Amino acid sequence: MRVKFRGILHREALLIEGPAGWGEFAPFPEYSDAEASPWLASAVEAAWQGYPEAVRKSIPVNGTVPAVAVDQVEGVLARFGNVPAVKVKVAEAGQSPLQDLARVAEVRRLLPDAGIRVDANAGWDVRTAVDTLTLLAEAGLEYAEQPVAGIDGLRAVRTELRRRGVPVLIAADESVRKESDPLKVAREDAADLIVIKAAPLGGVRRAVEIVAQAGLPAVVSSAIDTSVGIRTGVALAAALPELPYACGLGTLSLMAGDVTEESLVPDGGALAVRDVPVSEELLERFAAPPERRQWWLDRLERVHGLLAVPRH
Repeated sequence: MRVKFRGILHREALLIEGPAGWGEFAPFPEYSDAEASPWLASAVEAAWQGYPEAVRKSIPVNGTVPAVAVDQVEGVLARFGNVPAVKVKVAEAGQSPLQDLARVAEVRRLLPDAGIRVDANAGWDVRTAVDTLTLLAEAGLEYAEQPVAGIDGLRAVRTELRRRGVPVLIAADESVRKESDPLKVAREDAADLIVIKAAPLGGVRRAVEIVAQAGLPAVVSSAIDTSVGIRTGVALAAALPELPYACGLGTLSLMAGDVTEESLVPDGGALAVRDVPVSEELLERFAAPPERRQWWLDRLERVHGLLAVPRH
């Protein structure tokens, strides 16, 4: 990684080549085998089935600003180019709400016309979330992504913001992809929109079904993927009937390498809907050391045993 993101500076992924193309299996190392199994289902779908028909040819994307110091914000934004929106990470462990406010203010200063959304990754408690979002609302937020943990927490934040008259929409991320029932957040009236990632939901087709059943606006996001994983996110965004928000699929700008010479990076604030030719030379250059390769192959075998898929 070029900068620390989600607490990591190094990203690992396992790529799978099948008859329909490439798939990416990249659940974070700390995830259990059960939690990782939908990620493998997504990779198998991409490599063996391919993607559903696209209804659009390009996908608007947002830039992403990690929980960096204010003086680093401009440099991070420069790597994304001209994007219509920016997601700003907040609630980083060891940082204060004042640092979040300063980071968001700097983004607004540099990009006065861009949409700004914040992502707390469930890092606040309810009171801190409400108080901080009340202040952040002055920057004109599009929405706040997973400000607190759990569906009950989201509902409490959303209810209190409405009571205060604070016009910040609440987006559910972890409360969709980490719940055994990804539709519960919609039934419980705990969010205004949902953030979806294809891999944690079991693939593009399953994610499209979840959006349809939830009946809420959706933002497609990535999980710090290579271009192979980003391609899956693009396929999901391209397959949705409606796409009201810029998507969080521009995260390759945070990476120091890729597996293709034709990376899926934004051009004019959008990603083209296209396939990705994987480079054998780059696969060799970024190959994991033998002990990590074996760790991933062992994990692949265990997780594959949890899936009801045919062995090839």
